[in-house]
Amino acid sequence: MLPALIVGIGTCLPAAYLLLRAFEADGAGILEIVFRARNFWLLLNTLKLVALVLAIGTAIALPMAWLVTRSDLRHKKLVTFLMALPLAVPGYVMAYALLGLSGYYGFMRQWFGLSLPPLHGLWGAALSLALYTFPYIFLNLRAAFLGIDPGQEETALSLGRSPWQIFRQITLPQLWPALLASWLITGLYVIGDFGAIALMRYEVFSYAIYTQYSGAFDRSYAAWLSLMLLAITVAALLAQSALSRNRRFARTGTGSPRLPLLLPLGRRVWLARAAITLVSFAALGLPLLVLGHWMARGLPEMDWRALGEAMLSSALAGAVVAVCATLLALPVVLLTTRWPGPLAALIDRLAWLGYATPPLAFGLAMVVFSLGTFPALYQSYALLIFAWVMSFLALALGPLRLALLQLGPKQEEAARALGSSPGRAFTQVTLPQLRSPMIAAGLLVFIATVKELPIAWLLAPTGWRSLSTSVFARTVEGMMAEAAPFALTIILFSALFVGLILKYEGRSPRDSQRRAAPR
Repeated sequence: MLPALIVGIGTCLPAAYLLLRAFEADGAGILEIVFRARNFWLLLNTLKLVALVLAIGTAIALPMAWLVTRSDLRHKKLVTFLMALPLAVPGYVMAYALLGLSGYYGFMRQWFGLSLPPLHGLWGAALSLALYTFPYIFLNLRAAFLGIDPGQEETALSLGRSPWQIFRQITLPQLWPALLASWLITGLYVIGDFGAIALMRYEVFSYAIYTQYSGAFDRSYAAWLSLMLLAITVAALLAQSALSRNRRFARTGTGSPRLPLLLPLGRRVWLARAAITLVSFAALGLPLLVLGHWMARGLPEMDWRALGEAMLSSALAGAVVAVCATLLALPVVLLTTRWPGPLAALIDRLAWLGYATPPLAFGLAMVVFSLGTFPALYQSYALLIFAWVMSFLALALGPLRLALLQLGPKQEEAARALGSSPGRAFTQVTLPQLRSPMIAAGLLVFIATVKELPIAWLLAPTGWRSLSTSVFARTVEGMMAEAAPFALTIILFSALFVGLILKYEGRSPRDSQRRAAPR
């Protein structure tokens, strides 16, 4: 109970301190801040960016998910891996790659003699974020396609419906939960993103929060902007819940569902391969080519010491955050699965609040908290670790909750019936079987920490640099060649740990139990 309460209180701190800081102004000042015309313009820009990212991401992900589940396309595992791998390229690195195409020393000018105008504004930010986030939509849609019973589609086909009518009237409505879930994840990320939109100079709430915080003396306005951003996040969560309520998608017939009939592509297979190649090049090949180009220019003057220090800083911080978040997530999951009740449900929702809070608002709240209560904590390593743990702890809940639900309490009850204490029964019977899920949870938190930018940019100790802050600091100053090694290292880090996550996430507690059983 005690660690779970710490988690609940810790994730409440951002909203609580933002409210305290926001209401320090007088009534007239609050009304003037809230109803500024600039706020509505920022809201419109934010909504346009979210809509455009979701449209581009869905236009990419839906055909790709259909190809790997409903067509006779070959090498589907490879295609699936290629569609998931762009998660290793953070939005700010994708923005760096798009910016690196233009300019006199840019990739296109040096290799093809073409001078492209810099890609800034709405479309630059939207492309950067869409090429990074579309795998979230792809993975959700792929799982939904695999879970649909093809019997309804076959019945409609036998009744004379065309393939397009079947897709629009039968398949697409059953994809609705997956679309909503993936749109929510992507939308929340776009709402809280800072790196890509700052590099692309597109003003939305998160960018305005940073400029107000860093360049103005009135921090109350920055707090109100953060609360508005948090309100948009809560509105998105409520909308998703309302749109998915009272819908049923389970099959009602008896027997096991059949495997779907794969549609032969025929001559259209070349069109499918071209689309896969284009998406893979845009999301993976382009960043790597641009990074390689700038790496070649900056290699003679490469600061290897700075790169090594940034790698070490990111790795150590990620490891500490991963261990702390996993150890704190375990009591929360135990409380909600073994002792469910109103308090357990409240703590579980509060644990997700930290992840749902936009990172820039979370970081600003930690700044306000430290300066108002313990000034010595400001820009300290301890505060940075605490903020990361509270922000990413929710990522560790999923693997651990699924594992405990699959194991159940019966093995512990048998151990207690044989004389073991509750603690001993848990540590000797259940905990060894949670090894793989705990590793998977820790890896999820680790890679999120390595790629995270807004919280690190606001809370990092003076002189401390991670890979993400090193990329952003150099890119925003136009030092493309100097930023390239740090951006490439982030991609390699992320790609490695994406593979490790897939390795450990696929292991069930039953596998651990079989490996641990005596021969």
